[in-house]
Amino acid sequence: MSDKSFDVVVIGAGPGGYVAAIRAAQLGLKAAIVERDALGGVCLNWGCIPTKAMLRSAEVFHLIQRAGEFGLKAGTPGFDLDAVVKRSRDVAAQLSGGVRHLMKKNKITVVMGEATIPAPGKVTVTGSNGTEELTAAHIILATGARARELPGLEADGDLVWTYKHALRPPRMPKKLLVVGSGAIGVEFASFFSTLGADTTIVEVMDRILPVEDAEISALAKKQFARQGMKIMEKATVQRLDRGRGEAVAHIETGGKTVSQSFDTVIAAVGIVGNVEGLGLEALGVSIDRTHVTTDEFCRTGVDGLYAIGDVAGPPWLAHKASHEGVMVADLIAGADAHPVRPEQIAGCTYCHPQVASVGHTEAQARALGHEVRVGRFPFIGNGKAIALGQTEGMIKTVFDGRTGELLGAHMIGPEVTELIHGYVVGRRLETTEADLMQTVFPHPTLSEAMHEAVLDAWGRVVHI
Repeated sequence: MSDKSFDVVVIGAGPGGYVAAIRAAQLGLKAAIVERDALGGVCLNWGCIPTKAMLRSAEVFHLIQRAGEFGLKAGTPGFDLDAVVKRSRDVAAQLSGGVRHLMKKNKITVVMGEATIPAPGKVTVTGSNGTEELTAAHIILATGARARELPGLEADGDLVWTYKHALRPPRMPKKLLVVGSGAIGVEFASFFSTLGADTTIVEVMDRILPVEDAEISALAKKQFARQGMKIMEKATVQRLDRGRGEAVAHIETGGKTVSQSFDTVIAAVGIVGNVEGLGLEALGVSIDRTHVTTDEFCRTGVDGLYAIGDVAGPPWLAHKASHEGVMVADLIAGADAHPVRPEQIAGCTYCHPQVASVGHTEAQARALGHEVRVGRFPFIGNGKAIALGQTEGMIKTVFDGRTGELLGAHMIGPEVTELIHGYVVGRRLETTEADLMQTVFPHPTLSEAMHEAVLDAWGRVVHI
């Protein structure tokens, strides 16, 4: 047994944890990071990155099928699912290796194993080399989350998959049921549907992508239906009968129950925080529905103990976790620390077409009592979108009519996950409609649709 003392110990090496450790090291703090699996956490190894690699393969496959529209000849397209998966795993491995390099570069001690916190300022790590005792004045929990499993929908890796199984699928689904239409659900539905799976999405809420603006959800549903997906809203899987090579789902919808057979079911019904086995309850940490309760600075109420990222609750986004990690490191070092505001964090979904948003939906803005002004611009009116052959979707802006404050922005269409940052910066800088209207957007770009959506809110739209 060895004793090691640090200024900061971070538990979890995902995008929140490793960024917190790096920022702490930049500020001159002696930092250690504990990880039980792989550096980079779920995001780099089983989430954000490998899913985007797979979706990119599906996007290329889709474009090859449309080659004739662009005056090209490509023959009959096909795919090798194993090769698609291998590429995604190689991308994940490359980035995980990059995190390992960053730990070494910043002189951060990496300890592999399971962590517990027996007392404030102490971390016990049990790994393949035995047990180590670490001490630190400050401990940052960045343990992340895992897939939620509902009774009857427990994953078995054969008929019923979680996102981990879907990232290393044992076969190509022929008839696929996706339960849940949040970002994870629709991304996998989009991937497998593009490759030819007969895909059905079941959503318990009254619309798919329920956290998005209602108009965006409606457009997404329309586009998914055009691609051949079947959408069942206000529906629940009451029972799943598993047989040999198929599962019969009994789905309640519209007051009646329908039964359908599927060879694959992906359960994407949310996540639960990784709070077990850490000793948090004994320390007096408050846990609400599997997530650690914190204040705006990610403090848990236990002196020197912080929680960031997915384990600390929504929004469950890697970029939110990273910025919380930086904020906490700044706070510990006595630097200028600013709370991360959820309403200023963009959400991105990498289905086809892409979806992105920041701030309040129109309904939320009205409920808050704002005098709402809404602008819309369809991509069919944008020259670059037409040239790309991707005219599905629109950009919607929500303003306060009295002050001109940008309350929210919502997009569906080509590369909107790369466009949304413009409105994120605008909200951070407390931009008004006048600032945005007076900004010169380059031509021809997709971003011009952002400008037009602002103009439309004040009756000044040009190209429709």
